[in-house]
Amino acid sequence: MNMDRSEVNAAFSADTLKIDPEQETEKIVAALRNQLRGTLRKRGLVLGLSGGIDSSVCAALAARAVGARNVLALFMPENDSDPESLRLGRTVAEAFGIDSVVEDIGPSLQAMGCYDRRDGFIRELVPGYTAEWASKVVISSALEGDGYNISYLVVQDPQGQQTRLRMPPSVYLGIVAATNMKQRTRKQLEYFHADRLNYAVVGTPNRLEYDQGFFVKNGDGAADVKPIAHLYKSQVYQLAAYLGVPDEICRRPPTTDTYSLPQTQEEFYFSLPYDRMDLCLYGLNHGLPADVVARAAGLTADQMSRVWADIGAKRRATRYLHLAPQFVEPVDEVARWE
Repeated sequence: MNMDRSEVNAAFSADTLKIDPEQETEKIVAALRNQLRGTLRKRGLVLGLSGGIDSSVCAALAARAVGARNVLALFMPENDSDPESLRLGRTVAEAFGIDSVVEDIGPSLQAMGCYDRRDGFIRELVPGYTAEWASKVVISSALEGDGYNISYLVVQDPQGQQTRLRMPPSVYLGIVAATNMKQRTRKQLEYFHADRLNYAVVGTPNRLEYDQGFFVKNGDGAADVKPIAHLYKSQVYQLAAYLGVPDEICRRPPTTDTYSLPQTQEEFYFSLPYDRMDLCLYGLNHGLPADVVARAAGLTADQMSRVWADIGAKRRATRYLHLAPQFVEPVDEVARWE
């Protein structure tokens, strides 16, 4: 029996995002095979394996699509990485029988001045900041204040004392620009291994990250295939359970693993935990009434308005990340040779 709109609205909840994981897996696996054999003409897949839920699910899907022997996982730790990420990444590779390589990018980043450049911007606010200190970048919640995302620098001195400082745009942009070297260096190595093996590179963003521009252009945003970009993060977790991703990875809170202080994705970028953000994004994408979505997400009407405004602001601010290079005139000679 078909439900009318009022019944659909009344039934909206986390259950709305439930999928058939077996059917979804078959669809993604078939798409990967067709993309490799047809459009890309590659013989396997390479991906960076971080020990997080998204890359773990992509690794499992890749192994199903082309066979574990045709998948290569890269572990790419650096000076600020949590050692737990490497351990968990290895656990995933072993679980699915995938070959792996460790590429420590710390020395490369040091040579390029990644850490020195970042610390130089931090010292504009904290003159005594040294390598013995630690730091991270956080934003104000969209649920609070006047609706503007204000970026803060959190520093921790060698004695463990933390201080939170509001950053001017120049310092924020400088720290982020230096930090983005990490994602771009990792992607360079993924393409090195892809080129030598005639493999395609797997991108691992989920729908929430892809929609909201939570990636670095020509860094973790670069890929040949993005098999889970159409799935909300809560749906990725459903696939993880079906595919047999190790439980400790499924239980691990999403983290950026980018700064020297522990940092969740929520405090760095998103307004809410992923399960509630999924509901807000889904509701917006499907034109559901704000009060219906607010009830399902546990928000007040004012908070719902702020979250939707934040989603729209991030879409506008990060639109350029999705754009191809811009030309003066169309260049379509290649297309005519197809």
